[in-house]
Amino acid sequence: MILLTGIGELATMAGDAPIGDDGYWEETGLIDDAAVLVDGAMIVAAGPRGKVEAEAAERGACEVIDCGGRAVVPGFVDPHTHPVFGGTREHEFVMRLKGRPYTEIAAAGGGILSTVSSSRAASEAELAACLRERADRFLQLGTTTVEAKSGYGLETETELRMLRVLDEVDRAHDLDLIPTFLGAHEVPAEWRHDRRGYLDLVVTEMLPAVQAQGIAQYCDVFCEKGVFEIEESRQVLVAGAEAGLGLRVHADEIYPLGGAELCAELGAATADHLVQISDAGIEALAESGTVAVLLPATSLLLRLERDAPARRLIAAGARVALATDFNPGTSWCQSLPLVIGLAAARLGMTPYEGLRAATRVAADSLGATEPAGGGECFGRIQAGARADLVVLDVPNHRHLAYQLRESPIAKVIKRGRVVQERSSC
Repeated sequence: MILLTGIGELATMAGDAPIGDDGYWEETGLIDDAAVLVDGAMIVAAGPRGKVEAEAAERGACEVIDCGGRAVVPGFVDPHTHPVFGGTREHEFVMRLKGRPYTEIAAAGGGILSTVSSSRAASEAELAACLRERADRFLQLGTTTVEAKSGYGLETETELRMLRVLDEVDRAHDLDLIPTFLGAHEVPAEWRHDRRGYLDLVVTEMLPAVQAQGIAQYCDVFCEKGVFEIEESRQVLVAGAEAGLGLRVHADEIYPLGGAELCAELGAATADHLVQISDAGIEALAESGTVAVLLPATSLLLRLERDAPARRLIAAGARVALATDFNPGTSWCQSLPLVIGLAAARLGMTPYEGLRAATRVAADSLGATEPAGGGECFGRIQAGARADLVVLDVPNHRHLAYQLRESPIAKVIKRGRVVQERSSC
């Protein structure tokens, strides 16, 4: 057993966080002078220090970790990443700085298609080696669970290879990787003359092969003007659901296409990006329970003129999560602490809202349940939850946005084991 004691502030993220009279999520589940008791991979007690220490004494000997007045939060959960790819696209970043929009770069064969070429050329071993390095970095930055998409193959065998790589690294690495099939990420160059044919390939060949492989948990589609329009996206998502996969959707990022409404209609787990979401889309997400996943690092690096309307989504009652959108072209960012800071500066979210969005709500969008819910409980700190914890090198959660830092991390505990530790702590 492990006893974490001397916690300055414990941010449990347990229980509900209703919207207060001021229109912001109420700061529930914060405990000063706290402790957490871990037995194996599970949390068995969390709360006021005296009470938890007394329970630890009753249970017998345990390893004691004195947090020295630092804050402890759930392990961060990143619900939207693209970590399996070959090559880099820093030259496109410079092109965007010089005023060329992403849509123009993509139309000229850059963007996603550039990474597709590099990824198809990479071997399975090379893709796995790169993914392991990226998984190491996620853990160093306090992220303990990551949703991870394919999508840089755009042909059956490479898409399956990417999902195999995700499964291989997930089985061997401390980081939990939750795989999503994204064959409908773009229309590849060899199918540009026959969009209908590529869509049929995704639905009639790729998805059955993914289903037979039995690895992916979700199906995603880039629902965007010039990529996959609404009815094309619907066809992919309906086929994904029929294959037994949950649904996640790139929606309303560049054009107000109605992607959020489609997500709500189909009962998707998430609608992601949402920079151009309509009023009707906000209402639809609030009513459906589909989680709105916001990606402020992407909006920043794309130099978009607007950001996703976090405050309007929250005021409407929508559930809001945050993610890095880690990818080689538009968001080479793996730090959820940094994203929480950007969400405060650009989206108007409080540090508490940002932390809850990057832990509890993100976890719920990936199938986390309450301890008695029959599934795996993570993204919160309470008895019966998975022991994924981060000791921050700050006294309370507000510093996650107050100090705009990539890594305010002192220790990372994954399934009850210390897997990362800053040497000075």
